[in-house]
Amino acid sequence: MSTPGAYFRLIRIGWVLARENAFAAVPSEHLPPLARFVQKLAGLLASREARLGARSGRLARAVERLGPSYVKIGQFLATRPDVVGAELAADLSLLQDRMATFPESASRAAIEASLGRPVGELFLEFSEPIAAASIAQVHPAVVMRDGTRERVAVKVIRPGVRQRFVADIEAMYLVSRMQERFLPYTRRLRPVEVTKTLEQTTKVEMDLRLEAAALSELGENTREDSGFRVPRVDWERTGRDVVTMEWIDGIKMSDIEGLKRAGHDLNRLAETLIQSFLRHTLRDGFFHADMHQGNLFVDEAGHIVAVDMGIVGRLGRKERRFLAEILYGFIMRDYQRVADVHFEAGYVPSHHDAASFAQAIRAIGEPIHGQPAETISMAKLLTLLFEVTELFDMQTRPELVMLQKTMVVVEGVARTLNPRFNMWKASEPVVGKWIRDNLGPKRIVADLRDGIHAALRVAEALPEIAARTERFSGEIMAMSENGLRFDPETAEAIGRSEARHTRSGRIALWVIAAALVYIAWQLA
Repeated sequence: MSTPGAYFRLIRIGWVLARENAFAAVPSEHLPPLARFVQKLAGLLASREARLGARSGRLARAVERLGPSYVKIGQFLATRPDVVGAELAADLSLLQDRMATFPESASRAAIEASLGRPVGELFLEFSEPIAAASIAQVHPAVVMRDGTRERVAVKVIRPGVRQRFVADIEAMYLVSRMQERFLPYTRRLRPVEVTKTLEQTTKVEMDLRLEAAALSELGENTREDSGFRVPRVDWERTGRDVVTMEWIDGIKMSDIEGLKRAGHDLNRLAETLIQSFLRHTLRDGFFHADMHQGNLFVDEAGHIVAVDMGIVGRLGRKERRFLAEILYGFIMRDYQRVADVHFEAGYVPSHHDAASFAQAIRAIGEPIHGQPAETISMAKLLTLLFEVTELFDMQTRPELVMLQKTMVVVEGVARTLNPRFNMWKASEPVVGKWIRDNLGPKRIVADLRDGIHAALRVAEALPEIAARTERFSGEIMAMSENGLRFDPETAEAIGRSEARHTRSGRIALWVIAAALVYIAWQLA
């Protein structure tokens, strides 16, 4: 049950969205009559500037007005076009995660509280912030390492951001539950589960030790790779609220002219970027899920350096195999195999006809084979694939959607470096090698090895499983003889919970009524 505060925050969200005319960007064809009426009513509340302004970016502007927590929520939803739709996702992708800096004194206090040592003892120099986002800001600093001065970047959590996010996520849960109740056709997208994913993802991002761990893991995975790396982590100066890492001197990949002046080969950079991403995804099952141009630098040696590992994605071995088989099926025009993989993976419910699904897949694949290779977009192919699977009741797969969104971003960066970049030619060495290693005899050996390990683990657990089964059987027999009973404490707790929820519901209704009266008074 949501608290009255969640309803009040929901009213504030609605008011800001209405004033920015953001509801006009929501497609109305699938909305029920009441929702369409509310959409039209919200249009009457829009400010004159919002009604006359550009249609694109309305939602992004509204979200920025709501504050840092909502910017982070909006950025997450921009990665979920399956949930909010392609148009709204594109609008939210315009969100700029650039916030006003907070005082250096607050950063110093957070560092000292997190690491338990004075800033003057940790750093030779600690300077004013150079950039701030919704969750943290970055300070340049200098440390002494092995008798040598070394520049580092210090990322510090924004004060109070966790408390604000806890309050704001409650309103998101309220929205998602209302969506499932009043918009039944969206239940396939599991909005409550999406909100849980958002909550978990952001909690991870707010613990900077976990970002440091992600940097360390990706660094180990790419140690032998050429042309790609991540900053080294200074674990001595890293805690929950602060992460210290190597300072990167390089050119942002958004600065195309700067890259040209420095003499970098743009086509080679595009090729390295795509191959690195696919290698991380297929080989390691662990990838940087926020690889936009602002998080990518090119150092003097021509290496791509990825920063800001707050958002990462993972794929299990089966998911990687399914992905490779789907891509390989499209390349070989084996659409029946692509369809079979979707059924084997459980992505499409078994009650659908595999032949009909293969026909839909053919409608995606055949037009691609008649185009020049440099115009074929792998990311667009996956986007079309998700659109088709929607017709066959495919449940939302967060890990696959995150992969697809990241691939769209990475491919877009590569195409800004070289508009005629041949995605398939660049991808073949990585995808082809993975397919040869994992879809042939090596895969059978690996599956057998995993099966043997699983069987051994089950054998080791058999005595405990037998004991638990015996206890469970005894409890079932006791219930069948004596009935199911609550102890007095459990019954009393249930009563208290029900009473509290009833009170909360009544208070929430009064809050909503008061807010509506206030809004009507303001408009009068």
